[in-house]
Amino acid sequence: MLDSIDHVNIVVSDLDRMADFYTRLLGMKITKRVSISGPWIDLTVGLRNVRADVIYMDLPSGPRIELIRYNRPSHERPEGLGESNMPGLRHLAFKVSNIDSIVASLKREGIHFFSDVQLVPDSQVTYSGGMRKYLAYFQDPEGNLLELCEYK
Repeated sequence: MLDSIDHVNIVVSDLDRMADFYTRLLGMKITKRVSISGPWIDLTVGLRNVRADVIYMDLPSGPRIELIRYNRPSHERPEGLGESNMPGLRHLAFKVSNIDSIVASLKREGIHFFSDVQLVPDSQVTYSGGMRKYLAYFQDPEGNLLELCEYK
């Protein structure tokens, strides 16, 4: 029924700060910047009088990331969204090569990780081909949970 994930949308408060984080620190590329409004978006998202700015960002592979700032109507960020056990869509995982180097580089930029890189125990989860998964959690500037993972 489904073919693939097309994009992931992240609603943000500070569009420029978030775009800087995802491009400068994580290496994504901005491919488009637009403003949206009108009946089509009101109907699509179930809100009235929507006016929003959107930045589209791409990676070499995988789904596009869309950062969207709703200028109208605005909404305050609910409590607890940056906590790993909060129900709902909880984190965005980026597959990388050389996770240790990337984590070290981000730490030099002041990014706080929840822990050092962790190895998923094969006594709990196994992956095809005997691959092992290494991962680390951190947050973007607005508290959205992100994961870096490497299979080797």
